[in-house]
Amino acid sequence: MSPRIGLNQIMILEEAARAADEAGLESVTLAELAKRLQVKTPSLYNHIGGLPDLRKSLAIHGLEQLRIALLNGTVGKAGEEAVLAVGRSYVGFVRQRPGLYEATLSAPDPLDPDVSAASDEILTFMLRIMDGFGLTEEKALHAVRAFRSMVHGFASLELKNGFNMALNRDQSLELMLITYLRGLALSTA
Repeated sequence: MSPRIGLNQIMILEEAARAADEAGLESVTLAELAKRLQVKTPSLYNHIGGLPDLRKSLAIHGLEQLRIALLNGTVGKAGEEAVLAVGRSYVGFVRQRPGLYEATLSAPDPLDPDVSAASDEILTFMLRIMDGFGLTEEKALHAVRAFRSMVHGFASLELKNGFNMALNRDQSLELMLITYLRGLALSTA
């Protein structure tokens, strides 16, 4: 194997994300990544600090990509329409990038300042979405936590083939999001 000209950290990260999406996060090893990039494993260490460093970078990259998907899904929307769009975008991201999404949940140290900063950007975005509902700061945080739990649960069940009935999953997602919004409206009344 001859060295890969132009190999860099971005190429490694993108290939690792593709590998995770194709076969799951656990399949991403340095040996497998080197094989996919057609380099020897030690060559990767010129660009990354090992598997924990790669996992951290994947987590941050996944969080950034999720935030972008949520932002793009809500352009021009506010209030209930924005919440519906965020829910659809969240589940859509997990459908399209299952391994990268898994990486967002599997950072070696979720309290790492860089990982926390990427997570906080999503939280800040979600709190802005909740601004129009008249919630106190504490209730808005609870509402965001409930929302994340709900869409994560839906997406995770779907990934694990938990919805085997011949029933439209998108309609189930819509029903769940609308039910959440109705409950949110009741909590502010």
